[in-house]
Order: sequence, then structure tokens, then C-alpha cells
Amino acid sequence: MNDNQMLLLASGCFWCTEAVFSALDGVLEVHSGYAGGFVKNPCYREVCNGTTGHAECVKVIYDPKKISLEVLLSAFFSTHDPTTLNRQGYDVGTQYRSALFYTSEDQKKIMQNFIADLTEKQVFSAPIVTELLPYNTFYEAEPEHHRYYERNPDMRYCEVIIAPKLAHLKAAFSDYLKS
Repeated sequence: MNDNQMLLLASGCFWCTEAVFSALDGVLEVHSGYAGGFVKNPCYREVCNGTTGHAECVKVIYDPKKISLEVLLSAFFSTHDPTTLNRQGYDVGTQYRSALFYTSEDQKKIMQNFIADLTEKQVFSAPIVTELLPYNTFYEAEPEHHRYYERNPDMRYCEVIIAPKLAHLKAAFSDYLKS
């Protein structure tokens, strides 16, 4: 019986998020795409224009026997700024918002408690603005966005934005990385 779980999350540019979660042991699949909007089958250009209501996000399929939801949430919150509304660095717009899409009431409760714990411990110097939304529909991104960092590590954006996130992941989550 397959006990794999799904996590859908948005933390800015999906190229970054895909690269981070693809590096974690226990993560079986990562798919870049769009969620949280009101237009059916949006394309990248529409999402980038901010007219569809979607966030760039990733769908993560993981084995909970190898990696817990809490570890995945730790990686999520430590590799982007969950305190900036509709923005991650130079990427600005609702499509770059911080969001978690829950697939069950149990998952929602774990996410709520995780955010409450971060808030109580004052991990961030500003309030967390990460949206907590019910999972509805995920639209997979166009093929050119799949495994973007893996295929373009020398691109300037990848070197400046994604590589530091992966360096942080390597330092902070070394016990959870794929070999």
C-alpha cells in the first residue's frame, strides 16, 4: 500500500522552491505549477502578470516514513521570507506570495501549530504572512520550468538566488539531504 503524502506550497519563485525540495531525502517528486487562483489552466505569462490570482508553487510528493511534514515545513520557512507580503526579494506580486495549501484537516492543524510555534518563539522579526489555504486545483507549469535549476545552474538568477538557498539547506538540513 502506498502511504506517500502530498504537500503543496508557495515560497516565491517555483524554480527556487523546486530546487530546495528536490534535494531532500524522502521527497519522491517535485512538480512546479500554479495554485490558489481563479483562472482555469493558466500559463506562465498570465500568472506572471498577476491577473489569475495564482501563486507559483510546487507539489511535493514525499514518504512520511523518511521525512516528516514538520521537517518539510522547517525547510519551507527557513528558505524564504514568510514575513513579506506578495514578495520574495526582487520578485514582487501576488504570484510570489508565501502560502501553504492543506489537503486535510490534520495537515491544516499541523501547519497552524507550526506557524503558531514560530510566532511564539519570535523566530522572525516581523509577523508571518504565509497564507493557509485549502488545496483545490494544481496546474502543472510548462515543461521549460521543470528541473530549472538542475538544467541551468550557471544562469545568473540561479547563481545569485537559488545557490545560496541550497547552501543554507546543506548547512541546516544536512541530515535530510539526498546522497
